Amino acid sequence: METTENHRLKPLLVILFLFFYITSCHAAGAMHGIHLDRIQLPPGFRIQLYAAAVPNARSLAMSPKGVLFVGTRQAGKIYAVLDTNHDHIADEVITIAEGLNMPNGVALRNGALYVAEVNRILRFDNIENLLRNPPNPVVVNDTFPKDQHHGWKYIAFGPDDRLYIPVGAPCNVCKKKDQRYASIMRMKPDGSQLEIYAHGIRNTVGFDWHPATGDLWFTNNGRDWMGDDLPPDTLHHAPVEGLNFGFPYCHAGDVPDPEYGNGLSCQEFTPPAIKLGPHVAPLGMKFYTGIQFPARYYERIFIAEHGSWNRSIPIGYRITLVNLEQNKPTNYEVFAEGWLQGGKAWGRPVDILVMNDGAMLVSDDRAGVIYRIAYGE
Repeated sequence: METTENHRLKPLLVILFLFFYITSCHAAGAMHGIHLDRIQLPPGFRIQLYAAAVPNARSLAMSPKGVLFVGTRQAGKIYAVLDTNHDHIADEVITIAEGLNMPNGVALRNGALYVAEVNRILRFDNIENLLRNPPNPVVVNDTFPKDQHHGWKYIAFGPDDRLYIPVGAPCNVCKKKDQRYASIMRMKPDGSQLEIYAHGIRNTVGFDWHPATGDLWFTNNGRDWMGDDLPPDTLHHAPVEGLNFGFPYCHAGDVPDPEYGNGLSCQEFTPPAIKLGPHVAPLGMKFYTGIQFPARYYERIFIAEHGSWNRSIPIGYRITLVNLEQNKPTNYEVFAEGWLQGGKAWGRPVDILVMNDGAMLVSDDRAGVIYRIAYGE
């Protein structure tokens, strides 16, 4: 015969069982297709999921209070990712804007979130305090080209307090009279004084400034349909404005374009700082400025390689590292890999962010997640 105490415990046990069952189902669903055990890192490093439900996660920006803002390309949304208990696992993902036109780029300045659509820059004021009731965006500048091809933008504020905005070539390879195409532009925070900083850049979706020199460095995606191994993608150094990096006439510094490069010398243009893998699609890049990783990684460049599509044997789908000596690249090596298995990719790294504690966040638009890479924890 059941006691009164056992009778009362039954409903509680049922509730607990349902809770853990539902939780486990959600966890299993979030982890479906994600294989962290396959990611290879140097000894002492580990990778974990920071946020497991961020569809089409692309560019990253972290506020002083620790709110992570995430842009998207195909989803048309902007997310705010919260880790309120500081356990290195996100507690909540809030959609703060949707229905936007490829809002890939995000940047923060004085409490405002800047968002790059294809043809305009928006600003959401006082965003940290209004995450659950976001303000209507202010249109900062809406004069950019409307081309969808390479129209998605990465944005960031430079040491000069200007917002840097790339305008990709609206094609695989072409020549346009409008000088804004195939460039990196910059403007004041209010949208004024828009100008071209660098030219001859087919499509950059990631850049950063050297923490010591303040020089601009950026990745560039080379043209397609020249074979598996040509041209290599590239990393560039632009310490001053006005440099031309060769597109559409020359690729990777020494590969003349079959259509536009006849009769020209590639020596007329600024060469890349270093050649990367062919068609690896280098996107986000960051100088490591934290103190958690070993000292050898300080001020080194980490690159998120989104992975090839225009290649018979896929490569990329990894995080690579470029070492510098006296502000010159010395070698290019793999830091993290395993998103590509048996010629098929289950994940595609997009952007990199160094957290205040020195750990590194990496977005993945295929898996729809954000990873955290840490050392020695």
